[in-house]
Parts: sequence; structure tokens; C-alpha cells
Amino acid sequence: MRKLTPALLRRFPLPRQSADDDKDDRGIALVIGGSVQLPGTILLSGLAALRAGAGKLQFGAPREIAIPLGIAAPEALVASGRAITPFVKQADAMLIGPGMPQRPATVSSARAFARAMKPDATLVLDAAALSAVGGRSRSVITPHIGEMANLMKIDESEVAENGPDVALEAATRLGCVVALKSATTFIAADGDVFAYDGGTVGLATSGSGDALAGIVTGLAARGAHPLVATLWAVWAHGMAGRRLSRRIGRTGFLARELLDDLPALLNG
Repeated sequence: MRKLTPALLRRFPLPRQSADDDKDDRGIALVIGGSVQLPGTILLSGLAALRAGAGKLQFGAPREIAIPLGIAAPEALVASGRAITPFVKQADAMLIGPGMPQRPATVSSARAFARAMKPDATLVLDAAALSAVGGRSRSVITPHIGEMANLMKIDESEVAENGPDVALEAATRLGCVVALKSATTFIAADGDVFAYDGGTVGLATSGSGDALAGIVTGLAARGAHPLVATLWAVWAHGMAGRRLSRRIGRTGFLARELLDDLPALLNG
């Protein structure tokens, strides 16, 4: 197991950006999710993808929240229902899950969308869509301890006590990159495990995980390999939390406030 540090990240560089790159060169990030009860989660994830450098942002959302979502994020395209599928086929990275209801239809929809993606696009699954993992080589899951226990059908205590081993087993069994979120986040892929313990207790707040998943998606849209995107996202998310802890307080900052620090962290 290796500790995730800036020195280690230098061995996993992000794609270079040229001065004459346009938004198409930085890729399309598509975020599918949201519900009437949780309309803000998908907004957080999408804006995080833009802050991470994605060139274009698109949302797939329930019709009931489409218009307010488009107003809240004027930078984004918003589609609903069957109109989502053409955008799935164009996306360079797609996140499914934030704010979606916990029911079988969510998983079946996520699997259908995953099958429609370009072969070289990256799929990121979070929250209610986690169980749709499997069958794609370029995929990332971002479960917390309870979600990982449910996914692997083991007790939460086992996940908490054996985080690195559980993350690695999940990555091997499911064929994906795993970011197991906890006080120490474990990233596993291809037989390797990385540990990041540089965050802050303030990151344990509503919407923080949605922001993290969006950062992964934005970096993947830019062309980063799924593991590279995940390593940088976990580090930048944690560092943004540390900066807010110094400016605002150890706890009490908001997940949306993490986003403003991302460009400097990811381009510095």
C-alpha cells in the first residue's frame, strides 16, 4: 500500500492542456441523476466536473427538475427521458447515481446507459447506481463504508477494519477502480492500493461525496485514465477541505465551497 502524496502524483500526471485547446478538446462530462427530493446533488457533481476542467457539461435529469437545473447551471445542457441516450453516446465520461432513488429501476437504467457509451469513455458510479458496476474496463466506483458493505455483502465492521483489503478485493472482482471513502480513503486498482489520510473531518458533510464523484468525472472527461483521475480527485478534494478548514473552521463549511479551490489545486 502506498500513501497518496504530491510526490506520488507526479508519477501519475494529468493530460497536458495546450494554450489553444478549446472546450471539445477537454471532453464532455455527462452527469445522470437527481430527483425531486434531491435535485441539488446532481448540480454539485456537475459543477465539480467543470471545476475539474471538463470542457462541456451535460445533465440527464428527471423532467420535474430539468428547468431549475438548467437555470442553476447555465453552462450545462439538460436532457430528460429518452432524450438522454444520444448524449450518452457522445460523452467522454459519465457519472450516474447522485440523488437517484434506491430502487432496482435505477440500477437497470444505469446498466442500459453504460452499454450505450463509447468504448473508450469512462463510467463513474456512485450512490444508488453502484450495483450497476461490472462489464466495463474503464469504470470507477466511489462507495462509502456502508455502500461497500452492501455491494460486497459483508458487515460494515469488516469494511471499516480491513479497508485496503476490501477495496482491493472489490477492484479485482468488479474490474474497476475503487475509491472507498472514509477518514482514510483507499483507492484500489490493478493490484495496487493507495491511501489518502490528508483530509479533514469537515469533509464529512452533505454533498461532499457528490463533489468527489464529479471531480473524478471531470478529470476523466479531460482524458485522464480512470485511476489517474481518481487519485487526483481524492487528493484535490481533501486539499480543498483542508483549505476551507483554515479559512472557515474545522467543520461547518459546505460541499459547494470545495469547488472554488479545485482549479488552483489541479492546475498548480
